[in-house]
Amino acid sequence: MLYDLVLAPFADFGFMRRALVGVIALALGAGPIGIFLMLRRMSLMGDAMAHAILPGAAIGYLLGGLSLGLMTAGGLVAGFAVALLAGALARVSVLREDATLASFYLLSLAGGVVLLSLKGSNLDLLHVLFGSVLALDDATLVLLVSASSISLIVLALMFRPLVLECVDPVFLASVNGHGGRVHLMFLGLLTLNLVAGFHALGTLLAVGLMMLPAVAARFWCRGIGMLIVTATGIGMVSGLIGILLSYHSGLPTGPSIILTAGAFYLVSILFGSQGGLLLSALPRPHLRG
Repeated sequence: MLYDLVLAPFADFGFMRRALVGVIALALGAGPIGIFLMLRRMSLMGDAMAHAILPGAAIGYLLGGLSLGLMTAGGLVAGFAVALLAGALARVSVLREDATLASFYLLSLAGGVVLLSLKGSNLDLLHVLFGSVLALDDATLVLLVSASSISLIVLALMFRPLVLECVDPVFLASVNGHGGRVHLMFLGLLTLNLVAGFHALGTLLAVGLMMLPAVAARFWCRGIGMLIVTATGIGMVSGLIGILLSYHSGLPTGPSIILTAGAFYLVSILFGSQGGLLLSALPRPHLRG
C-alpha cells in the first residue's frame, strides 16, 4: 500500500522523478532566501519581484517560443531592471522602495500578460503563469540545480554581513560601507531563484515555495540556522506531498505544492512551539516564591 502510494509513481515514471528533483532544488535555493526576506521585512518584495520578471519572460517567448534560454535571460534582465529602477526612484522621489516596487509589479504583470497574448495561446499563458512541474526536461533541471547551487554558495560567502544587515543595517553601513552592496547582491539572488522557479511553478506561484515554508518555520524555531534548515525541509516535504497529491487526484501540480506548503503554515500557526495559537492559549505556571 505504501509502495503504491509513495514509491511506485517515482519508480515507474521519469517525469515524476524529474519533478521531485526540480522541487528539491527549488526548496534548497528558495528556503534561505525566504528566511532572509522574512527577517528583513521584505516578504511582499518577493511577490513583487516574481511579477516583475514576467515581461522579460514574455519577450523571450515572443522571440523564441518556450525557449529555456531566452525566457530565462529575459526574466533575469527584467528582474534586475525593476529592482534597480525601484531603488533609484525611491532615492530621487518621495516614494519608498516598497511603493515603487508595487507600482512596477502591477505594470509588469499587466504588460507581461498582454505580451504573451500577442502570440501565445491560453495554454502558453497558463504555462508561464502557473508553471508545469511535471513537464521539466533535463535542461530545465540543470538550470534549477545550477541556480540553487549558486544561491547557496553566494549566501554562504555573504552570510555574516547579511545577518548583520537584518539586525542593524545602519551599523553595517557605518563599519564597512557595504550595506548597499549586500542589499543588491541579495536582490540578485532573489531574482535568480524566482526566474528559476517560474519554469516549474510559474511567475504567480514561484514565490509560494519561498515564503510559506519560511513563515511556517518561524513558529517552530528562532535561530537563523535552524530557521533555514526547517524552511528548506518544509519546502522539500511540501513538494513531495504536492506532487503525489497531484498524481493521485489529478489536481494541478504547482497549486497542489503551494497548497501543501500552506497547510504546513496553518498547522504551524495552531501548533507551533514558538508562538503557536494553541500553545499561547494554555495557562502558564505562575512564579513561585
